[in-house]
Amino acid sequence: MAELFMVRHGQASFGTGNYDQLSALGERQGVWLGEYFAERGIAFDRVVTGSMQRHRQTADAIFRGLGSAERYDEDPGLNEYDFRALYGALGEEKRELKALASGSMHDFYKGLKQVLRLWSEDAIDGPLPESWGQFQQRVSAARQNIQGRGGRRVLIVSSGGPMAAFAQQAMQAPASTAIELNMQIRNTGICQYFFNAESCHLASFNGIPHLDLPQRRDCVTYG
Repeated sequence: MAELFMVRHGQASFGTGNYDQLSALGERQGVWLGEYFAERGIAFDRVVTGSMQRHRQTADAIFRGLGSAERYDEDPGLNEYDFRALYGALGEEKRELKALASGSMHDFYKGLKQVLRLWSEDAIDGPLPESWGQFQQRVSAARQNIQGRGGRRVLIVSSGGPMAAFAQQAMQAPASTAIELNMQIRNTGICQYFFNAESCHLASFNGIPHLDLPQRRDCVTYG
């Protein structure tokens, strides 16, 4: 079977006017991951990213670490869900939960877990850019497209939400699994799969071997 490495983008710019932009640390995380791949002789037949800026920036940083100028395809099915729109669609009866969106990072993600549960249960009444089912469907379509195109070793750069759904679908697990996994995925964390056109099997989840060094202990991030 072929091998697939699915990577979350590097640290983005939470709390700024443009979250969809890597921080300086996020750039370094990507370069370190590329260096890790290079040191182990890991090369890729094909690279696929979402179409968000932080996905492209992470892929470019990985390539710098690899010391190569790889080309990559973009698939918007790998894009993150619109978490701000989910918060914004909450009704007045959920005003305390809605207020967490403008709090600290801790408050934001504490609230997001509750918001995702409501979303997965179709319990958000306001207008949404997509339903939970539509989100699941586009991630599934992206996964099937990647499986169908083959390759000996494939790199994907995406976001925490699609990565969690990808793993949930591979394990044929319930929606609650995707929500729990989503809250755990670290920046430039790696999920490894083995796949062919018919099946996809999770081999390891959320690894950060390129950050597992004493001098990089403070470089492990989630946002």
